Amino acid sequence: MDINTLIEVVLIIVKVVVVTMILFGLPIPLTWIERKVAGHIQLRLGPYRVGPHGILQPIADTIKLMFKEDIIPDKADKWLFKISPILAMVPAFAVYATIPFGDKITIPVINKEVTLYIADMNVGILYVLAVAGISVYGIILGGWASNSRYAVMGGIRSAAQMISYEIALSFACIGVVMVANSLSLVDIVNAQKGLNWNVIYQPLGFIIFLIAGLAEINRIPFDLPEDEGTLAAGYHVEYSAMRFSFFMLTEYVAMVTISVLSVILFFGGWNAPPFIPDILPPILWFVGKVALFIYLFMWVRFTFPRYRFDQLMAIGWKILLPLSLLNILVTGLFLI
Repeated sequence: MDINTLIEVVLIIVKVVVVTMILFGLPIPLTWIERKVAGHIQLRLGPYRVGPHGILQPIADTIKLMFKEDIIPDKADKWLFKISPILAMVPAFAVYATIPFGDKITIPVINKEVTLYIADMNVGILYVLAVAGISVYGIILGGWASNSRYAVMGGIRSAAQMISYEIALSFACIGVVMVANSLSLVDIVNAQKGLNWNVIYQPLGFIIFLIAGLAEINRIPFDLPEDEGTLAAGYHVEYSAMRFSFFMLTEYVAMVTISVLSVILFFGGWNAPPFIPDILPPILWFVGKVALFIYLFMWVRFTFPRYRFDQLMAIGWKILLPLSLLNILVTGLFLI
């Protein structure tokens, strides 16, 4: 192995480690920010006692989860019960193997250009959609293995919801692929320079993607798999301690993933907005856009009420699916 190949391997390992550490650490600030957003929307303070303005509250929660008793129900399928949180969590992390955070930067120490992504797959969007869909198995098996009626119902609801909205979500991406003429996420971003943001040419596709994305990550108003009023917390009702935290970690990473994909597919990725001087590094433009979408998801959570399950399914099959097919048809006619 020559020195250049060795450097490439080391860089890939470093990227994987850095991305994994960031994803594991993200829920710590996000849980605090979400509570603060909720507090201000509802005219209250939010976390305020543990640290300045409650900033250490997520650390206290992490310590609490680490030292809580890990309870496994007597009649549960113990092997599946233990492995289900991992099955839900790993795909949520694996999608970042092909998600680009920027184009290239130069590292002066080794005088080498480094890409801000682990891999640029020529079928990147297909990889993301396929791998992200595997998370539903962890949720279904977690509910079934718990040997609880509430958990089983939560798992069934989640399976129905995620499969239904994955179709509309995938179809919303087809219009973007048609416009960019590529399945590579890097190519899709590069095709959106200047005034070519896909949200301008695919407004219907963006709305469908955003709504379906909310349903995919089980956020209000589509959090029926975790309906506390009827399911006592849903598929994870029997989980505690760190196994429970893995499910919550998966949901926060999924929220970040949908925000990242919204920016990459529709809002120009790391490209600066039109008519605004490109005075910031591309990675900062990218992070800023993602932060706005994360705030949007938090705002929606504390603003809208939860749908009934029949309404949720009707929206997916009777509204979003026909509209996504119409969007593909109109996009094809526009390109012709």
